[in-house]
Amino acid sequence: MMTNAAAAAVDRCAQPAGKRPAAWAPVVFLAALTFAGTAPAQERTGADPTTQAVAPAAAAPDPIDPSLVSDIKAYFTAPLRWNGADWAWFGGSLLAIGASHHYDTQVRTHFIEKEGPNVGANSDDLQDAIPTVAVLGATWLYAGLTDSSAGRRETWEMVEAAGLSGVTAYALKFAAGRETPYQTSDPNEWGKGGGSFPSLHATAAFAVGTVLAESGNDEYRWLRRVLGYGLGAVTSYERLKHNAHWLSDTVAGAALGSASARFTMNRHSGASGDGSGLSLVPIPGGALLVYRRSLD
Repeated sequence: MMTNAAAAAVDRCAQPAGKRPAAWAPVVFLAALTFAGTAPAQERTGADPTTQAVAPAAAAPDPIDPSLVSDIKAYFTAPLRWNGADWAWFGGSLLAIGASHHYDTQVRTHFIEKEGPNVGANSDDLQDAIPTVAVLGATWLYAGLTDSSAGRRETWEMVEAAGLSGVTAYALKFAAGRETPYQTSDPNEWGKGGGSFPSLHATAAFAVGTVLAESGNDEYRWLRRVLGYGLGAVTSYERLKHNAHWLSDTVAGAALGSASARFTMNRHSGASGDGSGLSLVPIPGGALLVYRRSLD
């Protein structure tokens, strides 16, 4: 779902490396991220409470399906409603990816010298995915054992954030076609049918980790953030260590996963009425400023 300009840019990057400015390749492909990221300002206030009050209840509803469909639609159209902070996040992500691309070769060389010339010959995909799956499973298990509605919501946000960002990551992989550092020593081998950019493992880890880091109350915020962002950092390090991705692949995955997680949390905190924060509720003849705090 790219604009004509973005599509044209992708076509230009599919040309041989010698005919284009290779340093701009990650920036061009990350333009596709304009269809996945942080929630727009309108979304962060949540669903219109007056609309929720008059909405008819379904006879036997599946509580996930309607909101999931709505979230998917909002996710891929979010840039149409982005505010200044959202565009600043996007621009900062592009700068970070471009800067990390400068060090792709140095990082690859470091791990080859450390791990040996054959590093990357064996796939470590399953091994590197275990920490993310373990965090997701532990959150789900804890929510079940404690019968916590907040825990179940957190688990679902992890699943949704990982799913939305994963779909976007796969689309970017197909568009970029970048070869992995095991396949080539040239970090500018784009449009070759590879699947290096962005790192799906890093994307999923930061999606799940960001939800873990920013959910719940502030009592254990520091611990949640250490565990959550640590999950993303460790997973990214392992992908580099196993010669499965370039540094810029993992940075792109981190940006995509974190932005998708924040989008999902913003959507759910507004739609469910849980969590804490200020919101502006429209009422006949004006608006009411409401402070909301979850006691779960």
